[in-house]
Amino acid sequence: MNARFVCFLALVLVLGGSLYAQQATQPSLTIYNQDFAVVREELPLDLKSGENMVNVNNITMHLEPDSVILRDPSGKHAVNVLEQNYRADPVSQFSLLSLYEGRTIDFEQPGGSIVKGKVVRSGFVRPDTFNMNGYAQNYPGQEEPIIEVAGQLRFGLPGTPIFPDLTAETILKPRLEWLLATDKPGKFPAELSYVSGGMTWQADYNIVAPEKGDLVDIVGWITMDNRSGRTFENARIKLMAGDVNKIQPGAMRGRQVAQMVAVAGDMFTPPVTEKAFDEYHLYTLERSTTLRDSETKQVEFIHAAGVAAKQVYIYDGAKIDPNRYNGWNWENIRNDHNYGTESNTKIWVMREFVNSQANHLGMPLPKGRVRFYRHGDDGQVEFTGENMIDHTPRDETIRVYTGNAFDLTGERRRTNYTVDVNRREATESFEIKVRNHKKEPVDVRVVERLYRGANWEVAAKSDEFKKKDSQTIEFPVTIAPDGEKKITYTAHYTW
Repeated sequence: MNARFVCFLALVLVLGGSLYAQQATQPSLTIYNQDFAVVREELPLDLKSGENMVNVNNITMHLEPDSVILRDPSGKHAVNVLEQNYRADPVSQFSLLSLYEGRTIDFEQPGGSIVKGKVVRSGFVRPDTFNMNGYAQNYPGQEEPIIEVAGQLRFGLPGTPIFPDLTAETILKPRLEWLLATDKPGKFPAELSYVSGGMTWQADYNIVAPEKGDLVDIVGWITMDNRSGRTFENARIKLMAGDVNKIQPGAMRGRQVAQMVAVAGDMFTPPVTEKAFDEYHLYTLERSTTLRDSETKQVEFIHAAGVAAKQVYIYDGAKIDPNRYNGWNWENIRNDHNYGTESNTKIWVMREFVNSQANHLGMPLPKGRVRFYRHGDDGQVEFTGENMIDHTPRDETIRVYTGNAFDLTGERRRTNYTVDVNRREATESFEIKVRNHKKEPVDVRVVERLYRGANWEVAAKSDEFKKKDSQTIEFPVTIAPDGEKKITYTAHYTW
């Protein structure tokens, strides 16, 4: 930027009464696990009575303009935003080239020689944006520039462009431009808050089991991802967990009104604390931290030892194709003699634990990925499976599928089926076999789903069962080492 341009820009600011607001030293963030966040920060203002031009530069690339709130938290100054412009097009080589279309500039060629060229077409096209209804504008793709050199047109740049100066239309960072009106002059710390995309967080859990036994260690991590286009220095950060309704682009740009709660840090408190907030849960990082643009940051928020997490084996033997039977009612199912006759041989491996204080947990757990490990006889930790859990309140039981058992197999076979439409009844019998190829006994929960009708009873059975819900029963059985367990039952339906 040359001296003449600097003097010109300064003159424009003085004559136009424009103010560049100083940015706050410690912003506050509430990050949601749905790819957006609420930013709140103190903004020192020095306003004259009447109208003022104010520019704010240190904002994000994905700010939602209609979410901006500017106010004096003390209530002493009434600040009205008469006009607001949001510019998210920082200068780049091609955007600056577009401002010189029709003009001749220098281009530096390999080797250092200079050639003059007239910019006929820059080729710059603004990135896809959303209109006020949230639909993509669908701008065409980037075009190849056309430069006139020595009276001849050529596609592409003849070298690196050398610009005389930045134009008055260029900005270096995203900017908010305001025309503000206030009832009285003065300096005061205003509060600026807005919703921004490009930030999200998730929870990850590592569960490590010993070589033998079911007392595990659980370590929970919070992973924050910042793709907002801005670095937040020494920020106070909170994380909101829950299914917060947010209108997404494609339907309408989000018009989210969010509340934020002040944070007080203490180096002797846990790194993350939790509390209920409205219908959700708020997790607060007790220490301020810097969240850089394009950075992924992790903070440990759970470290629990000796958690009872029982390994459970479940055999659900009915193999039903959801695509084939989608939308079928009970009458269709009763009249199809082949329904439910295909057998699934796999036995599921599940981990089950209670999220309670007595079980060394008890904090509401945000949804996230759970990875399972087990110590081997050589002392090393091996990965044994992973899955997702949903938001889980305290004192609820978590059951996670981790894979299929290698040394356990199942077999399910129907032995009889009759249906009498006139008497409005049906009878169906099954034989289920579960085999254990391990060297120790194994407990298996054999699940059966009574899918032929709402009214049923078990007319005969080889083993006791538990009724889990209106159409599910479960046979808890123990299979001896290298043994097999056979279960039979008959279900009688009426309608």
